Amino acid sequence: MDAVRTCQGPGSWILDEPELHLGGDTLVPDLAGWCVERMPELPETPYFPLAPDWICEVASPSTAAIDRAKKMPVYAREGVQHLWIVDPTERLLEVFALTPEGWLLRGVHHDDAKVRAAPFDAIELDLSKLWNQPALPAGSSR
Repeated sequence: MDAVRTCQGPGSWILDEPELHLGGDTLVPDLAGWCVERMPELPETPYFPLAPDWICEVASPSTAAIDRAKKMPVYAREGVQHLWIVDPTERLLEVFALTPEGWLLRGVHHDDAKVRAAPFDAIELDLSKLWNQPALPAGSSR
């Protein structure tokens, strides 16, 4: 596993549904990001052999088990430093960081929280922008 990597300068690639060829595994995360100092230009191949610095998976009933049981271990093995799992049904964001022991859950953010989460902790993310409907008052149901 690589030492902890962080982007040292401006610029990154953030792509939706890139095909990753990591070791013997082919995976397609919902979003992935690379620092430009690690990947100065996009590869000429239709896939990416370099592990991203950040991955975001959007959980759904059909993909949640695959994201956690299959993809997360591969991402850890390949040295992806940051992993977010967004669950629109539960209206939550789970933020993971890779440690020498494996994935560490750094935070769970709900509903309309304002979040600063690595590797984008320089900006505040308004989770309410991710959900189709506003949060219900406590004790209410849809």
